[in-house]
Amino acid sequence: MNKYDVIVIGGGAGGLTVASGASSLGAKVALIEKEKHLGGDCLHVGCVPSKAFIQASKEIYSARVNASSLGLEVTGHVSLKKVNERVQQSIATIQEHDSDERLSSMGIDLYKGLGRFTSNHTVDINGKEIYGKRIVISTGSRPFVPAIEGLKEAGYWTNEQIFHQENLPKELLVIGGGPIGLELSQAMARLGAQVTVVERNKTLLNNEDDAVQKIALDVLEHELSIWFNSDVREVEMKEGKKVVTINKNGEMTQLTVDEILVAVGRLPNSDHLQLEKAGIKKDRRGFIPTNEKLQTNISHIYAIGDLNGKFLFTHVAGEEGKIVVQNAVLGIPKIMSYEQIPWIIYTDPEICHIGLTEKEAIKKIKGISIYEIPLGEVDRFLADHAPNGTVKIITDSKAKIVGAHGIGKGAGDWMQTVIFAMKQGNKIGDLSKMMYPYPNHAAALQRTADLYWREKLFKGPIPKLTKKYIQWFR
Repeated sequence: MNKYDVIVIGGGAGGLTVASGASSLGAKVALIEKEKHLGGDCLHVGCVPSKAFIQASKEIYSARVNASSLGLEVTGHVSLKKVNERVQQSIATIQEHDSDERLSSMGIDLYKGLGRFTSNHTVDINGKEIYGKRIVISTGSRPFVPAIEGLKEAGYWTNEQIFHQENLPKELLVIGGGPIGLELSQAMARLGAQVTVVERNKTLLNNEDDAVQKIALDVLEHELSIWFNSDVREVEMKEGKKVVTINKNGEMTQLTVDEILVAVGRLPNSDHLQLEKAGIKKDRRGFIPTNEKLQTNISHIYAIGDLNGKFLFTHVAGEEGKIVVQNAVLGIPKIMSYEQIPWIIYTDPEICHIGLTEKEAIKKIKGISIYEIPLGEVDRFLADHAPNGTVKIITDSKAKIVGAHGIGKGAGDWMQTVIFAMKQGNKIGDLSKMMYPYPNHAAALQRTADLYWREKLFKGPIPKLTKKYIQWFR
């Protein structure tokens, strides 16, 4: 039996971080991956293909809509086959960074197949058993498909199928108005599909600040048909079309579409692991609970990424991987903090979120202050003809940033400055002290931070004192 210092089950973002980090420190590492290629869902059916898909839709939208204001008329039908060929090219290019050869060159033993526990120190892969002093589970998640009558028989897409399609549907129904559903809905609408989104809740993006929600809804309702307080009850095929019965605000109605995209959440890939043979506990949904060091109830076994159910983001899985390397390989106690997890929703305009929303801050902190600037007051966004958006920064009574929210063109990039400031414990005034090359998008943060100094310097006793000083100095 081959013995290892660390066995990693799952070759996605978190697993690759652990495997490469542990190996570089001198540990003997085995990496188990059930798919043909490394990289996980993010590379093959998630983050990478969806962003390539969204970018293609932006280019089409810009050509059709924005170019018309400049006298250029663009007509014609989009080839979904061509779009997805470009998506696959993006995947193939990035795949080179996660090749089997690269992992092998680092001294990592790579096993292809399903990994199943046979004890709390041993794992079986296709009949071959290996031993691990430490074991890290990073098997990710998959789309959750609700039990809707007739859905399976009629056929549907998830993020696992959409990037391989060749024919653009004329009418598309999207079940679920969360971030994944909205990103793909808007992209499909811009490619030319007529898209209806069915959402059980009464609003969209419940985890976002109210100011962001309002702007996002205003934009998306111009491009999509969104049915709130609704859920799909039945699907049946009639004359090559999918006839969908929907409970909309308590009344049954029907909608006929060409295709259905399901985007209602994720399920953990834990069912094939034989966790019971290792004594590992999971919750009723299949996620594996961990402590602040990312240990399961079996102290030498760790669970990271989507599998632990905390934050289902690639960048969180990568950060958790770094924490596990320190804990499992170096034995240096390190705690994973989730207090300042940023995320981006890649609709257009983009949404960037870090820390508390205004509602959350009011409940948790006394003496908060709110500083907000609409992007229509920032020169670069006016020059770009992209004024639709806002920046909101929330501080405590000592001016320390506890939350920051932006929606606007490229928000996921220019909001990074405030993410860094929060990580470093900077105050909002520090953002104003930076020099911002004119005219850039990040000046939105400077304008927002300037509100703090305007409030501090011009609304208190300072103006009276400086006025007297100036008069005396003269």
